[in-house]
This record gives sequence, C-alpha cells and structure tokens, in this order.
Amino acid sequence: MILVLTLWAGAWLTLSGTAERMGESMTQSFYQISADRGFIVRDVLVEGRKNADPQVLLGLLDVDRGDPIFAFDPAAARNALQQVSWIETVRIERRLPGVIYVSITERQPFALWQNQGKLRLIDPKGVVITDVAQDMARFRELPLVVGDGAQKAAYALFTLLQAEPLLIERVEAAMYVGDRRWDLKMKNNLLVRLPEDDLSLALRRLAEAHETDLLLDKEMESLDLREQGRIVVRTRPGAVQEYKASFKTGSAI
Repeated sequence: MILVLTLWAGAWLTLSGTAERMGESMTQSFYQISADRGFIVRDVLVEGRKNADPQVLLGLLDVDRGDPIFAFDPAAARNALQQVSWIETVRIERRLPGVIYVSITERQPFALWQNQGKLRLIDPKGVVITDVAQDMARFRELPLVVGDGAQKAAYALFTLLQAEPLLIERVEAAMYVGDRRWDLKMKNNLLVRLPEDDLSLALRRLAEAHETDLLLDKEMESLDLREQGRIVVRTRPGAVQEYKASFKTGSAI
C-alpha cells in the first residue's frame, strides 16, 4: 500500500509540474546560497580576441558581474560564441570563486574573395569571415581571388607563390577559371594564364624568365603558360617594345 501511494504521489508531482517547480526552486536557492558565500561573477577574462567585436561576445556570454557563478552555463555560452563568424574554436570555464574564463582562437584573414559581384573576407580554408564592407576595409592589402570555387583553392595557389617572391609581389588578383586553373592579373595589368597541372613548375619557369629578361616588366597584354615548355607572349595593341629575337609579337618562348 505504501509503495502504491509513493508511486501515485510521484506520478502526481510529475504530471502536475510540481516536481519541476520544486527542482527549479531548489536550484535557485542553491544559486542564492552560493552567491551569498562569495561565488559570484567578479570578472570575465577573454583571451585570444583580436578582431571579433567584444560587445557582441559579452552580449552572447549573457553574464553580468554579481551574477551567481554557478548559474552561468559554459556549454550554452560556448555554443552561442561558436556562431560568431570570426571564431574558429572557443573554450569557456568557470574559475572559482569568481572568474569566467574564455579562450578564443580566431579565424585568420587570408584573402578577399569576389564572386558574383559580392566581396567577402575568407580564412585559409575558404570559410567566409565577414562580408561587411567596414570590417573588410582594414584588410584591403590581402590578396584578391575571384570566381566560383576560388575561396577553396586559393590557399594552395598562394602557398606556391610564396616560394616565388618576384611573382607574388606583382600579383594584384587571381581569377579561378572553370573551377580548375588560375589566371593571374599583375599590378601592371599583365594577364598570366597558368596551366591546370604542374603549377609549381610553371611558376618557376615564369620566375626564371623574369630573372633572365625582366619579362614581367615588358609591354605585354598576356603571357600564356598552359602549353608545357612554352610561354606564349601577346603584346598590347600598338605597343612599341624592343624584344630579343625570341620575344617577338605573338611568339612562343
């Protein structure tokens, strides 16, 4: 009989919501008692933030000085902060008796990606960090990559270009063509068409040609490296330039 009454009482408490209210009341009492004993938020320490808006981060943490520290939910706060595009990883801890500690790893700005008339700031993995113009203004010196799929392929290209300082310092933009190869627009408006395969070899050949004959400084419209072992040169219409015998208009090197 006692067992039946116990089960009935438990069921009634659950169905009526009384158990839930009692649990909430006990939780709130615990928070208040612990706060009275000094377990309150006295400081919020954030490490690793450089570009993310601090006011946005504090708003998402949703905690104020003086709050009971045990009422703060680190898991919920972490999930909220991971929605911020600047943040790659985040770790949040309660450091008793009174500190909320937040460790952030931000995404590193790598390039500006232009596609379908829209400009975005991306990280090396091609993840979009922001498309807000005022946020991107301070990163205008980063490489510009253009085209569908360029955001995913850019890191591999610029890794190879880093090995060729004579080339990378002249690159104004890189255009991804047909989701398979690159064209480089140089700062003097020269267009360099790169092959789909053996990209590092093509860049080395171009660098050597410039080292030998200052090729990239000549009055040309385009250089085409898509044929193995050849560099096809096209001069600008009406340009007057004295070339070596092997650098004639429309000729192949």
